[in-house]
Amino acid sequence: MKPFIIAAVMLNSVAMIAQQKSISRKELLKTAIGQKVKSTEIQEITMAAGQRAPEHLHPCPVVGIINSGSAVFQIEGQEKVVLNKGDAFYEPKNVKILHFDNASAEQPLVFTAIYLKEGSEENIKFIK
Repeated sequence: MKPFIIAAVMLNSVAMIAQQKSISRKELLKTAIGQKVKSTEIQEITMAAGQRAPEHLHPCPVVGIINSGSAVFQIEGQEKVVLNKGDAFYEPKNVKILHFDNASAEQPLVFTAIYLKEGSEENIKFIK
């Protein structure tokens, strides 16, 4: 093998190793879904300052992450929690969500919701 080819292969290997060392991973959420997922729908949702979501449920599991702002989040039977930028959340299938409210009276709340679907179920059902 010619010396310049060996040098190129070695430089490429060093670059790949350096690149791998700069990647870090932080676990945000680990949960069992309990169903087969055939499709997903991903939405970025913005709520105005002080806006509250009505009580609702999801016919499919939902996972998501807070992109900016803070949310007051409560699943029926659980304590209220505040989710901040970077926090992940899980909304189980067919379980009442009592609160998913913008915690700020001044700033919008932006989050990404990923709907994990078995079929053609709706994303959300509001409880009257």
